[in-house]
Amino acid sequence: NSFVPRTNTCGELRSAHVGQKVTLYGWVQYQRQGLFLVLRDFQGLTQVIIPQDEAHSHVRELLCSAPLESVLRVTGTVSPRPRGQENPKMPTGDIEVKAETAEILNSCKKLPFEIKDFTKKSEALRMQYRYLDLRSARLQSHLRLRSRLVMRMREYLCNLHGFVDVETPTLFKRTPGGAKEFLVPSREAGKFYSLPQSPQQFKQLLMVGGLDRYFQVARCYRDEGSRPDRQPEFTQIDIEMSFVDQAGIQKLIEGLLQHSWPEERGSIMTPFPSMTYEEALAEYGTDKPDTRFGMKIVDISDVLRGSNIHFVQNALSYPHGSIRAICIPQGVRYLTNKDLESLKESAKSQFNQEIMEIIRRPDGSLKSLLTKLLGEKEKSELIQALNMQEDDVVLLAAGEHKQVCSALGALRLLSANLLEAAGLALRDPTAFHFLWVVDFPLFLPKAENPTELESAHHPFTAPHPSDASLLYSDPTKVRSQHYDLVLNGNEVGGGSIRIHSAEQQRFVLEKVLKEDSEVLSHLIEALELGAPPHGGIALGLDRLISLIVDAPSIRDVIAFPKSFRGRDLMGNAPDYVTPEELEPYHIQVSWPLEEKEAKKN
Repeated sequence: NSFVPRTNTCGELRSAHVGQKVTLYGWVQYQRQGLFLVLRDFQGLTQVIIPQDEAHSHVRELLCSAPLESVLRVTGTVSPRPRGQENPKMPTGDIEVKAETAEILNSCKKLPFEIKDFTKKSEALRMQYRYLDLRSARLQSHLRLRSRLVMRMREYLCNLHGFVDVETPTLFKRTPGGAKEFLVPSREAGKFYSLPQSPQQFKQLLMVGGLDRYFQVARCYRDEGSRPDRQPEFTQIDIEMSFVDQAGIQKLIEGLLQHSWPEERGSIMTPFPSMTYEEALAEYGTDKPDTRFGMKIVDISDVLRGSNIHFVQNALSYPHGSIRAICIPQGVRYLTNKDLESLKESAKSQFNQEIMEIIRRPDGSLKSLLTKLLGEKEKSELIQALNMQEDDVVLLAAGEHKQVCSALGALRLLSANLLEAAGLALRDPTAFHFLWVVDFPLFLPKAENPTELESAHHPFTAPHPSDASLLYSDPTKVRSQHYDLVLNGNEVGGGSIRIHSAEQQRFVLEKVLKEDSEVLSHLIEALELGAPPHGGIALGLDRLISLIVDAPSIRDVIAFPKSFRGRDLMGNAPDYVTPEELEPYHIQVSWPLEEKEAKKN
């Protein structure tokens, strides 16, 4: 209560305050029959008794006439509630304040929605009136937890480990590769700034500058269009260190999270387990596995290799052919035929992958089109390999290794959702399973042209020391020093050890990625002028907080988020500007015909 005239907040009064005269400020949450009202501020609620005697008639009239969500100042005396009227659900439920004077500081007109967490309202309406939505206890709690966590991170990095908090520029130039960047026009004809998708180049240059340890709560920008649960502007905890290796970065982040982790969410154990990219793909079908539950992908190629089944032999004849399966526990009991058909259709539409199902009946026998073609020995080995129990359902896929694993990985998550919707507890919502995924490939084939390569992480990632020579002979086989941090199946951080050799950086850009290295001439020149070995990581703050508080969307942990189409529904941005405002930037807008007509109207 420093710097303000209130004596207490609405959430702190207790029985120990009985008899004290207090001044409270807050919003009218509720008013009942002219007898009492509930005053709310950021910390909680206090019941205020409306005086009924004639001497305070003006106070009664004022409090009774105050519309909900009006802002009040109330002065009165703290009293114990009458016996039997205590409210154990309220921290202030043992007391009430008998109002003596009051003032309406601002009256509230009719609200577009009630300020209550249980009130159903569309997300579009909530975002249009975001300043009202922020009054809810849920959003207040999320933003305050976020603030505390960031403060603890600063304390750990700056005070305990000597990191320097540096602000890097927002206006810069286009970076080759990676996500699409927003362009900002300049007054020089034809020249544009870019909003950085991360401070990647700057943090590397800070290492060249000898800062040794850098950190920033960085605003980043990506023009990714309409993508659910993504934001065009987002925040990351950005970190870079000199003379560090992968193990050093991982230990730093584990200590950082352990130090800053909210006490009310329990404790987290370190070190975090680690898994290679190839292991993650083979066992979970994704590079961000949710390890809170089993249902791992199992390789059954050897079990079926001796069979005469045509599609099996066809799949195994390819260089990377594979037969794999997942076992859905109690699938017969919890999944309907419609569910199983939707799973198979999903694999077909998303991955062009056919799926065959196998059911283990209560008598131990197998039901499937496949089992007619298998001998008893193969059936027994199949049951053993997949650890099939009664009423389990197996989904089997055959084909190219990566496609098969990706399809089964997606079905694993969809099956988990269906099982939980049907009442089977599979994933503990209070558990936090961190995992490092390492040894990613350095390069991947481009989706639009598989004969060309792109960086799996970004073009500044260093090759794995054991694979450095392959960079010049067979870059597709090179592993990287790139590491991702995964939490409950969500990527919450990613980083790498960087290339600190100008020659190697130039080779990667020009020869492997076929990019114009001139765009990065400033960085390459810096690498030639005594750049130390360095590496770093960025944690996605919005995603991390949303997982900690179990929010359905990252928009629920950002004060003023954009809609999933990238619009600010409150301020109606982006918005039109006049031709006169565009003139200094040498820009003219070419309107599509239908937009021209709409603009006229």
